[in-house]
Amino acid sequence: MATSKKSSSSAEGNDREGEAADQEASFLVRVWDQVGTLILAIVIALAIRAVVIEPFRIPSGSMLPTLLIGDHLFVNKFIYGARVPFTDWRLPGIREPRRGDVVVFEVARTPGGGIVPADRKPDLPGDDFIKRLVGLPGDRITARDGRLTINGVPMEQIDFDLEHRDELGRRLDVRTEMLEACGHEILDDPGLGGLQVVDFVVPEGRYFMMGDNRDYSNDSRQWGTVRLEEMKGPAFLLYWSWDVNGNALQFFNPLNWFKAEKRWDRVFSPVRCESRAEIEEELRAS
Repeated sequence: MATSKKSSSSAEGNDREGEAADQEASFLVRVWDQVGTLILAIVIALAIRAVVIEPFRIPSGSMLPTLLIGDHLFVNKFIYGARVPFTDWRLPGIREPRRGDVVVFEVARTPGGGIVPADRKPDLPGDDFIKRLVGLPGDRITARDGRLTINGVPMEQIDFDLEHRDELGRRLDVRTEMLEACGHEILDDPGLGGLQVVDFVVPEGRYFMMGDNRDYSNDSRQWGTVRLEEMKGPAFLLYWSWDVNGNALQFFNPLNWFKAEKRWDRVFSPVRCESRAEIEEELRAS
């Protein structure tokens, strides 16, 4: 009888251990279902950011009036060929960079805050800039008194008799520049000559960048040209815009959502050139 009770007790103990093991296994499966889904979502998001699209925030007025401080946009990374993470390899691109593209690219910052092309000083920390591509390899560029000349041909400017007040209250003239087939607005301070460059030949394999706010843009006129390898891609869509200048943490500041101006009319606006036909239609309507 004692042997029977001992066997029964041993069986019950084994059953309890089995139930405990099943419960632990079930708990681990539930945890993995949740954590695994989260990890997969993070991996997919990082892959999309690395290869397909990347968000970018406009921190300065160098691209006024095209892009405003506080605009948030997407960069198309596979157009020029995305860089494979942690390598110097690039995937095949859909097309080459074009004159008129609004491009996000990497530069290097010196200890004093100066800017140099990233490939010239690869040991320095990098920073992302956004400018308009105006010069292709081999182009001869002249920028003087707010006027751009490429390969001896002055780029046409159309004056709509408009003005823009920047964040410092400066009155700037608004013009539409025809960068060959790419029509886009630029700003000109009538009291300044701006940064100038005369008969600069863009080296092979490099590109000349300028801000649309011509007199208040730190660009290729000052620090040089950019390689394709440093280009992340062209901007193509605004997904958010408000009058807030700060990093992503500003989204979590409730005061911004109550007090900051939201530019709803800019949300989901494409970043693109205007055709001559569109500009002529605007002229007729003005």
